[in-house]
Amino acid sequence: MNDRQKQVDGAVGEDGGYLPIAEHGLIGDLRTAALVGTDGRISWFCAPRFDSPSIFGALLDAENGGDWQIGPVADVAKRQQYYFPDTNILMTRMLTENGIVEIQDFMPIRAEGDRNHRQRLVRRVVSVRGSSRIRTVVAPRMNYGRDPHKVETQPHGVRFTSEALDLSLQANVTLRPEGPDAIGEFDLTEGRSALFVLESTKLSEADPSVDLVDTRAAEELFHSTVRFWRQWLSQSTYAGRWREMVHRSALTLKLLTHEPTGAMVAAPTLGLPEQLGGERNWDYRYVWIRDASFSLHALLRLGFTREAQAFISWLTSCLREAQDGDRGPLRVLYSIDGAAELPEQVLDHWAGYRGSAPVRVGNDAAGQLQLDIYGELFDSVYLFNKHGAGISHDSWRDLCGILDWLLEHWDRPDAGIWETRAGQQHHTYSRLMCWVAVERMIRMARQRGLPADMERWMAERDKIYHQIMEQGWNAREQTFVQRLSEEEGQSPEHILDASLLMMPMVKFLSADDPRFRSTVQAIGENLVTDSLVFRYDPKVSPDGLDGQEGTFSICSFWWVEALSRTGRIEEARVALEKMFTYANHLGLYAEQIGMTGEHLGNFPQAFTHLALISAATSLNDFMG
Repeated sequence: MNDRQKQVDGAVGEDGGYLPIAEHGLIGDLRTAALVGTDGRISWFCAPRFDSPSIFGALLDAENGGDWQIGPVADVAKRQQYYFPDTNILMTRMLTENGIVEIQDFMPIRAEGDRNHRQRLVRRVVSVRGSSRIRTVVAPRMNYGRDPHKVETQPHGVRFTSEALDLSLQANVTLRPEGPDAIGEFDLTEGRSALFVLESTKLSEADPSVDLVDTRAAEELFHSTVRFWRQWLSQSTYAGRWREMVHRSALTLKLLTHEPTGAMVAAPTLGLPEQLGGERNWDYRYVWIRDASFSLHALLRLGFTREAQAFISWLTSCLREAQDGDRGPLRVLYSIDGAAELPEQVLDHWAGYRGSAPVRVGNDAAGQLQLDIYGELFDSVYLFNKHGAGISHDSWRDLCGILDWLLEHWDRPDAGIWETRAGQQHHTYSRLMCWVAVERMIRMARQRGLPADMERWMAERDKIYHQIMEQGWNAREQTFVQRLSEEEGQSPEHILDASLLMMPMVKFLSADDPRFRSTVQAIGENLVTDSLVFRYDPKVSPDGLDGQEGTFSICSFWWVEALSRTGRIEEARVALEKMFTYANHLGLYAEQIGMTGEHLGNFPQAFTHLALISAATSLNDFMG
């Protein structure tokens, strides 16, 4: 990424106090994460976990959500933001007529599996050139802004105390309470710095006499965190053409991992709209079986086996709790600790990002039937069994039990990969992934000589295959389509779906198969604009929601991979390079890209970054 891409020029935050979604960076400690804007504001932070209530939530309500502002009092002419090389330490630089101010934001991590880990958010402000007067306003709003709190001074800063949470903010500059906030204003001469450390503690355990802002200790925290991220990244086996973008995506996926449990969340945010002013605003701070399985796949491709082992362990605990029934033994998504019920509620006291209400917490998709998750899960377990430590006897028995349920229910309508709310349908992609589930179990049984009802498994696999080829293929339009025909012998509706680009990637068809090639052609003509790809057309295939959405970034990277697999290498390379231009200045992606290049939906999105890794590594292999 060049210097031009890393710069964010001009004024920001002019639209009602909201920055564009893309003008944020992410920091975290493998337990939770925070968004830091190019204006130096932390506008999103939940603690102690990704799915905890917010402490700073101005991202979703600029007036009432709460934030933490730091910046020069003087007008800022230019803002720049970058990651300290090969780390998730974020540097925000502000250039004024008086000098240059740099804010260093990070959450310290010393080692993998550190049982003595303390969750701290560290902000260090440095005067790089000249002298500057700095102002900070710390305005937490606990529990999504619903809980009041009091502020009191302590020997090295201030404490914010609510019924459910206590925050200690220590600083080496003076802070004063003002209403529910803490404010500080101070001068920094060239080379000098100010340090802030925010830590959530139980009031009974806090010791306000302990100084957390010793400058030498802060320097050690900085360097130990640098070492952690660089040592982790050094495990990567990728040395291809797009190393910087691939490694930034890997670092982002790692940030979305909850280390204590092994869970992988889909995104660290909730409520960011897929259309400004629209209702497509979801909470993604949970473990989608689909997203996590794809993430595991991407990390395994880069050589990160420890994360795969941790996720399999998390998954095993969910399998132990699996219950059969109408929704099946697996749920679409789980909480970080494996809870399967995540009822949706609306934060009706919040305005939403730029007025995009409702703001939802929880996700009713947890109650949907989505049959494709079985294929995505079994494919990832297959890869882990092949490239990792291998699955245990107990896990194999669990998987066989789940497969028994799937063999009885694969021919049901479901909500599909895009978890629409327009009622259940017979989705072609869901059938495809049911085929994958059975086929991967057959492979594992053969490779390791595991016990299996092979005759039954093979018979059902072949039934699914023939159904897709006969009822998912529109002979007149020469393309696979989103939904199966209602009866054998009928032609299905001509509804395209970008998820069908996955067919050769899961080894259902050869990329040279004429049916796949013509499907790629149809998707290119109808769902692709430049390198951006819509997942489907809501006008042709209503999804039960009002409004439109942007192009879906994972589909854009699937498009790159489909082009490369069908031999259109030059087109694939151009499409990939174009997609890189839609990343933000840090190499991060939201869920969707609007038609003018704006980022839409939750940010950053694991789905997008894992697909980038897959597309880049595959294309690199095809180019030789």
